[in-house]
Amino acid sequence: MKSKTLSIIIPVLNEDRFISDVVNSVENLEISGVDKEVIIIDDGSTDSTHSVAEKLAKRWSNIKLLRNKKNRGKGYSVRRGIRESSGDVIIIQDADLEYNPEDIPKVVEPILRGDADVVYGSRFLRRHKPGYTLFYIGNLLLSFMTGLLYGASVSDMETCYKAFSRHVADNIKLKANRFDFEPEITAKILKQGFAIEEVPIKYAGRSFNEGKKITWKDGMVALWTLIEYRFKRG
Repeated sequence: MKSKTLSIIIPVLNEDRFISDVVNSVENLEISGVDKEVIIIDDGSTDSTHSVAEKLAKRWSNIKLLRNKKNRGKGYSVRRGIRESSGDVIIIQDADLEYNPEDIPKVVEPILRGDADVVYGSRFLRRHKPGYTLFYIGNLLLSFMTGLLYGASVSDMETCYKAFSRHVADNIKLKANRFDFEPEITAKILKQGFAIEEVPIKYAGRSFNEGKKITWKDGMVALWTLIEYRFKRG
């Protein structure tokens, strides 16, 4: 039986402290019958992230390293990664240690065995201690609004771990450049009629001092994006 390929897309901005640990953890994953393709997109980092990523690309032959000439945003980087990917299944991995790469096999398994087209790794299907109560409440509100607007039960719309088949990637046209990527892809997946399966994942949130980048303003943009795409064509 021909092996399937899993494309792991890693957008990165100024994460020289964590990128090695993340990439090496991803590379050390063993998933039966699956070849891995790792696509790192450096979104205009100003620290030593790119030089670290270059060393990783020399160590691991399956890494494709891309670099945006200037900072374009997570959404732009993920979209570029999807365009450059060749995998049968695609998953997004942030370049910090909030999400544990050990959960990747569990997230992609339903797609690999043909039981799902889209799987989200949900932080809220298991107990975790939120670092910021406002963000926790905001995430719950956004997930509630996703269900209200699109008639789907999604407990963690903002999760990093979004996995989908090549068929889904080829049938959804994405436009977002920044953190509005999360609600946009969710809205368009649901409007295309694809069901979202969820599996529980581990999560270790970090503080702004440790490099957390998303803010409450991004939450407001996410809410508007959900509403906009509910009534917008395309």
